Amino acid sequence: MNRLVYLDHNASTPVHPEVLQAMLPYFGERFGNPSSVHGFGRDAREGLETAREQVATFLNVFKDEIVFTSGGTESDNLGIKGIAAAKRGGHIVTSQIEHHAVLRTCETLESQGFAVTYLPVDEYGMVRPEDLEKAIRPDTIVVSLMHANSEVGTLQPMTEIGRITRERGVPLHVDAVQTFGKVPIDVDAFGIDLLSFSGHKIYGPKGVAGLYIRKGTKMAAVQHGGDHERRRRAGTENVAGLVGLGKAAEIRGREMAGETVRLSSLRDRLWEGIRSRVEDVRLNGHPTLRLPGTCNMCFRNVESESIVLGLDLKGIGVSAGSACTSGNVEPSYVLVAMGVPVEWSIGAVRHSLGRSTTAEDIDYVVESTVPLVAKLRSAMPVRA
Repeated sequence: MNRLVYLDHNASTPVHPEVLQAMLPYFGERFGNPSSVHGFGRDAREGLETAREQVATFLNVFKDEIVFTSGGTESDNLGIKGIAAAKRGGHIVTSQIEHHAVLRTCETLESQGFAVTYLPVDEYGMVRPEDLEKAIRPDTIVVSLMHANSEVGTLQPMTEIGRITRERGVPLHVDAVQTFGKVPIDVDAFGIDLLSFSGHKIYGPKGVAGLYIRKGTKMAAVQHGGDHERRRRAGTENVAGLVGLGKAAEIRGREMAGETVRLSSLRDRLWEGIRSRVEDVRLNGHPTLRLPGTCNMCFRNVESESIVLGLDLKGIGVSAGSACTSGNVEPSYVLVAMGVPVEWSIGAVRHSLGRSTTAEDIDYVVESTVPLVAKLRSAMPVRA
């Protein structure tokens, strides 16, 4: 019988048992609408505001700077479109490797008359601060750059990026969906004005997320209705889910430091195990400045989908890229932007580790990958 090993935590994570227990009452006896003034509503409101306080404490920001949303995609849309709606025109700076939630938002704004600059990245997937400095114009209204890429895990030089945007007086939006709860985030040191985060990447439920909005940031609502979330985002809040998000943030606050060390060690064990036994394999992303649990590698002249499916038959869950683009037979746009040759990029596999990952899991993945790659290369040679 195969061992079951889940190495796709960048796509989603299992709900932490403590998170589930915190959520359960809000599906039953604490079911009220948090906008209602009676006792049932006040009970729900208490849970919602406790969650907001937990997230704010984790980020070391003010409670009223947290706006809850339905997902990282909505948070990205609200952050960028909210600035654009307030300015009604201007220039936006982002990068070529952003999540589609940012890229397609910028493309939509381009179609509405906004100008957008898409910064290139180096071979590690890192934005060059000097490119950002050159790209900012007098009419630039926002810079939107991710903290870490979901595919390769490279961490951007946020301190330097924030210094530049602050000196130029331009709001900085950061997509931190992959780093929230995984690595330290200092919104003041990084000069962040808006920050997107999500629940299901940190052992919380799906469908809940948030946007940090620094006090004084001028932006407009893009979803209209009631007065929810201080008129930033209309719609009755998912109280049970947000209670889970708050609890998940609280747990990450006490577990993150230890997990960073443990996952970094296991990540390196995986890479060294495969690198030492498989020819023509390369690591994607920065060798050290990357997420502790992310290991993206390319196997030359092997199709990544074949590796993913082959490992799936062994009970191992990995990804050919980000969950939002897997299934696409084209090379990853992130790897293309990094300059990875096509004969390598078609064989990219992302392993993303989590709190349940063990050394035995890693060894099983290595032992399963080595013969699989050899078999695929002998039976199905791929021509780039």
